[in-house]
Amino acid sequence: MTQRIRTTAKRRHDRVRTSVLNTRPRSLAWDATTAIEALAAADTALWIWTPAEDQMRFTGATRSLGLGPLAPECSGAAFTAVAIPQDRALAERILKPQAEGSEVAIRLRMRDAETCLWRGVWLEDGLRAAGVVALETKFAGGNLDGLTGLLDRRTFLNRAAEMLTQPGDYDLIVADVDRLRRLNEALGHERADMVLAALGSRLSAAFSHDVLPARVGEDEFAVLIPHGPGNPSERLRQAVEQPLRIAGFDIYPTVAIGAVSAEGGPDAPDVAELLRRAELAVEQAKTAGRGGAAAYGRALESDSLSRLGLEADLRNAFLRGEIEPFFQPIVNLNTGAVAGFEALARWRHPTRGLVPPDEFLGLTEEMGLMNDLGLLMMTRSARQLAEWLKRHPTAGKLFCSVNLSVGEIERANLVDDVARIIKETGLPRGALKLEVTEGDIMRDTAQAAEVLTRLKAAGASLALDDFGTGFSSLAWLAKLPFDTLKIDRYFVLTMDKDEGSAKIVKSVVNLGRDLSLEVVAEGVENADLARLLLQAQCHYGQGFGYAPALPAQEAEVYLNESLADGTAPLKTRSA
Repeated sequence: MTQRIRTTAKRRHDRVRTSVLNTRPRSLAWDATTAIEALAAADTALWIWTPAEDQMRFTGATRSLGLGPLAPECSGAAFTAVAIPQDRALAERILKPQAEGSEVAIRLRMRDAETCLWRGVWLEDGLRAAGVVALETKFAGGNLDGLTGLLDRRTFLNRAAEMLTQPGDYDLIVADVDRLRRLNEALGHERADMVLAALGSRLSAAFSHDVLPARVGEDEFAVLIPHGPGNPSERLRQAVEQPLRIAGFDIYPTVAIGAVSAEGGPDAPDVAELLRRAELAVEQAKTAGRGGAAAYGRALESDSLSRLGLEADLRNAFLRGEIEPFFQPIVNLNTGAVAGFEALARWRHPTRGLVPPDEFLGLTEEMGLMNDLGLLMMTRSARQLAEWLKRHPTAGKLFCSVNLSVGEIERANLVDDVARIIKETGLPRGALKLEVTEGDIMRDTAQAAEVLTRLKAAGASLALDDFGTGFSSLAWLAKLPFDTLKIDRYFVLTMDKDEGSAKIVKSVVNLGRDLSLEVVAEGVENADLARLLLQAQCHYGQGFGYAPALPAQEAEVYLNESLADGTAPLKTRSA
């Protein structure tokens, strides 16, 4: 009896279990209606193209994608006709038969609809293709750069790889915005971002829909474009290098451009490698100054390896004491005597000799070593000045100017380091002069004022460098504890030929006198310029007319000659 009950129960359990197993697939099954509803909810449609029958079939959210007039099926000609005129070539690319397994990846816009992404694959020996189409904004909105609306770097690499699957010749162009750091300093990050956003809009408008524009770095834009007539690099330059007015300031953007060519198709090169090559070309373009351009070549690879070696050498240079100050004389225009020196960093490389500043200062900044350089220059310059003052007591109130690097005024231990250096070297008050740029002041005027006041209290004197080239505010200039204004060399070099430059120099000198500030004019190349500056009642002159930056031993010889003769040697005319 017990056994029969167990057997009956087991049969009942098996029937229930079988029933459950049989109903589960039916509850999860996808029927045509469910699939169409799901596609419509996602603003997505499926498509199948059969070239032999000249038939394109659709199912899903066709209306929202601009495919309503074509659904449920249409001819290839009708499909192409509904695309906007500039995208019809892309529509034809979808229809063109390909080998089995070839991918379809196209951005296409139909009339009265937004841009859509068409993804699919060719099947059955290329007899038909099938795939999915969806609004680009629905699926790709997170792949756009938030500031410019262009593709971000990751998405650009993916899209470019898809684009290069199509046979043909392509150009990859990278544009690096010159002096973005200076814009950030002078305008602030929010206003500098407005510049980048405007440049992104211009870049997008400059090219047709078959081009991939992107922002691939903080100050870098990229474009992948099918090779064709004209010069795409120049088209890019002409688009972005137009004046902008931001927050009341006229901005004249320039870009360094690097370009590389590639052949699309099954053996297309890796996009990340192409981008690396274009960025190498950008670095080469920058060596020509603002607005440079360069094309990729194999020689750049050896240059790149050389740069890696230079980076390692530079890091070691700080440890081995190869970085040293050279000293350019600053002369009292009224008496002709040497009043002081400006310390400028030079690198004595053990095998390359003296490395020019423009080859290692930018690299120093990129490597995050500018604060180390600033401390080194202050320390060694102060020690050298202290030695000269001991050996040449008749030199009077000799001073030495040292440039604070960009952002160094915000360094936490700056004031403590300056106070320690002055105490250790025994320099008289004001003998160590620190030069600050306008950009450093404008980034946070209140904070800068506090730091400058503390530096002054620690015994340093203060100079505002390159006055007149930035976005100066006379309101804060009168409140900050500067001792000296330095006129940018451009105005001095051209003051004998350009009336505007001459007026600017005289205005700065008068402003300095009104604020009880001494004025130093850079760029004194000859006696005529020195005479004009003296007539304008400028206090000091500095430039190649007197001497270039000299090693410490040669600078001391120059000082000796000045003390012996009573005046510093001065060239009659420029070389």
